[in-house]
Amino acid sequence: MRTTLGICTRKARYATEEEAWAVVHRADIVLRPYRCALCRQYHLTSRTKGMRLRPPYRE
Repeated sequence: MRTTLGICTRKARYATEEEAWAVVHRADIVLRPYRCALCRQYHLTSRTKGMRLRPPYRE
């Protein structure tokens, strides 16, 4: 599933994957970062069905 322009503009953007992972670690729910094909920055999602998951970022 691709991010639409309307969703991209409403979501928080993170310049680097490390910034996005920092937010994931503080979140109360399970999230994962992904790179948006539209803005080329990182957004967060809780969806994982049918996606290839990367190992979690370790500091």
